[in-house]
Amino acid sequence: MLSKQLNIIFIFLTLILILSSCSKQNKSKYLLTYWSSNNTYEIKFSKMIVEDWNKLHPDKLIKFQPVPEGQSSEEVILAAVVGETTPDIYSNMWQGDVETYAHAGVVLPLDKFPDFYKFMYARSDSSVLNEVKSQDGHVYQIPWKINPIMMIYNSKLLSGLGIKTPPKTYTEFYKDAAILQNKSRNAKGYVDRWFGYSEVLPTWWQRLFDYYPLYLAASGGKPLIKNDKAVFNNKYSLQVFNFLRTLYKNNYFSRERLSAQQDIFLSGVIASRFTGPWDIAHTKKFAPEGFRFNFSTIPVADSTNKVPYTYCDPKNIVIFNTCKAPKIAWEFLKFFLNEKNEKKFLEITDQLPRRKDLLANSLFEDYFNNNPLMMKFAQQAKRIRGIEQELYLKEVFDIISQEYEASVIYGVKSTKQALADAEKAVNLLYLK
Repeated sequence: MLSKQLNIIFIFLTLILILSSCSKQNKSKYLLTYWSSNNTYEIKFSKMIVEDWNKLHPDKLIKFQPVPEGQSSEEVILAAVVGETTPDIYSNMWQGDVETYAHAGVVLPLDKFPDFYKFMYARSDSSVLNEVKSQDGHVYQIPWKINPIMMIYNSKLLSGLGIKTPPKTYTEFYKDAAILQNKSRNAKGYVDRWFGYSEVLPTWWQRLFDYYPLYLAASGGKPLIKNDKAVFNNKYSLQVFNFLRTLYKNNYFSRERLSAQQDIFLSGVIASRFTGPWDIAHTKKFAPEGFRFNFSTIPVADSTNKVPYTYCDPKNIVIFNTCKAPKIAWEFLKFFLNEKNEKKFLEITDQLPRRKDLLANSLFEDYFNNNPLMMKFAQQAKRIRGIEQELYLKEVFDIISQEYEASVIYGVKSTKQALADAEKAVNLLYLK
């Protein structure tokens, strides 16, 4: 245990030294430093936009670099905050982290810029801005990019089973999964194909891609936490836990960790999974000849009639309090987010900017005509949620994930008891 703690401390101090070194190197001709994610396509986009800005503003030069490598970008940013080596601008902030940094005073309130709301309302509707508004009434982040979670499915496989359309409800999901299972037993009678798969590890962020989108779909986009109190122990969570528990119990989902194998979707081991638009390029690139796939909405209870909500996996932009020239940083962000640059972002990264005019703006029309699968995600973007502005959200998801593992995956606790225990543990987090 002591050895593990020392290793963590060593890694943490190493990150601080690296980030400190980066900060010292930046004290040259550059006025500001901007970090993007380390996604290859985002690096390409961000580098191009910074170069365009620097050509137009030789007296306001910005240094660009991707976030330094680490176990996760969240840990790197935390180390930078502790070491006071944060960049001026960062564009890969998980929405659920911002409230913590706002409380600590390490990010700037962007709504103090005089034209903030004018600029933002031209890009986002009021519901999005309300979603990212912090508890103190200020807005510390720009909602930038989204990757809505939908269900990818092997359309060729389903068609071969006589399934004409993907399942939209829990009952349809069970029915289709049973059809596949009946035709998927090997010579020894064991099931070797499953209708879907979700990661069985109890890591907190895994629940962002199974429980949480299903919860949003079932509830119509309701929050997990409200006014520092757990509100997720309701009929919608119970529906989701029961649905997923049935999938594992009936072996429609495997309890084994299949993700360590080859791509289980492309190899036909599973017929579907919950994923985002990043899977489009990957599937097209590596799919075997004749493979056909498509996307559908997250399944819901039979009584749900509306198009379901889903989680949008938002990553947002912040300006840290170490910023040397906040006004120039704000001017850069308005340039960064103009609609022509957002079109470039779409084309280069195949990620969606969180704009209210995605389907209405003629500037994006050619892109969606040439990328019909991305059109599905743009249409889903009309009904999405990020995450509420509350403290301790990672801890909340960690608690839910522990109960999920015990109840949903292994069935050692009833779903009702698991949710009650999760609610009790989460409410303890918010005791004052």
